[in-house]
Amino acid sequence: MALSREEINKFDDISDYIYKNDRDPSELIEVLHKTQELYGYIPEEIVPIISQQLRIPVSQIYGVVTFYSRFSFIPKGKYAISVCMGTACYVKGAQDILEEFSKELEIKTGETTEDLLFSIIETRCIGDCALAPVVTVNDEVYAHFDKKDVKKLLDDIREREEN
Repeated sequence: MALSREEINKFDDISDYIYKNDRDPSELIEVLHKTQELYGYIPEEIVPIISQQLRIPVSQIYGVVTFYSRFSFIPKGKYAISVCMGTACYVKGAQDILEEFSKELEIKTGETTEDLLFSIIETRCIGDCALAPVVTVNDEVYAHFDKKDVKKLLDDIREREEN
């Protein structure tokens, strides 16, 4: 997917940051954070620009983006649904919850709905084992979540979007 001129122009803030920091390659992770914050993901079309401005190989940027799960080349939905798959959550049915989200949204884990409203993310552990199983939507935590809660949560979010 090619970025529009307007989307490329959004990158001016990132470029300003890069030059303000003397094009320091050690700023790569911060540049990637800022890029993902601006776009919601790391557009592949932006990678060569970052490479040129930081004077580092494109392969190094791809290596960092693919190594850290926080970064993504895939656009994330407005509502990032994370299902904790840590041991406590898994034992209490997290796999069924993840599968139910996938079924209801008709996407796989790691994908985003066509309308860019929802993404499903499998998370290793969020550290709230006493609340297992745990689902988060963006920064909102849903404790003791159950497979039967999936449809209601999605309906509530869709209703919020309509209003």
